[in-house]
Amino acid sequence: MAQAIEEWYKQMPVITRSYLTAAVAITIGCSLEIISPYHLYLNPKLVVKHYQFWRLITNFLYFRKMDLDFMFHMFFLARYCKLLEENTFRGRTADFFYMLLFGASVLTGIVLIGGMIPYLSASFARIIFLSNSLTFMMVYVWSKQNPFIHMSFLGLFTFTAAYLPWVLLGFSVLVGASAWVDLLVCSYFQSLL
Repeated sequence: MAQAIEEWYKQMPVITRSYLTAAVAITIGCSLEIISPYHLYLNPKLVVKHYQFWRLITNFLYFRKMDLDFMFHMFFLARYCKLLEENTFRGRTADFFYMLLFGASVLTGIVLIGGMIPYLSASFARIIFLSNSLTFMMVYVWSKQNPFIHMSFLGLFTFTAAYLPWVLLGFSVLVGASAWVDLLVCSYFQSLL
């Protein structure tokens, strides 16, 4: 069994393996109180005034609690990030990395600009970790690249991959996650793809 997990891990493409490893390590480190989430969250004032630039990256690595939602996000990250890197971006690792960097920059920009809009700023101020949204972005991009693949959600119902982001968004709302930035991801990337 351990051999199978080790082989599965070694066969992952480099970007997927690196991101999954960093996300699991950071989240476990915070759960064990080795790392404080207060040193990881996105805070524009600390980035600009105190030069804490790592916050622009670490807010994409921490998935809050190690619960069912964390397990689902790790599954989606491992599966859809891997599928994107192996299929859509096959042999173009730098392009895949650039797509992730672009998506992370757009998500950060949405939160920072949204924080300056008077009536929306309170909603955006609560968004301090964008890891779930980056995972959602990868699922969204994969589903747009493969819209006709038939899928099943927990064996309850079937649908095509084009509807996967909406199914996952509904599931996230059911488990109590915020859907604000995920909705913005859908609307923004819909205009790009």
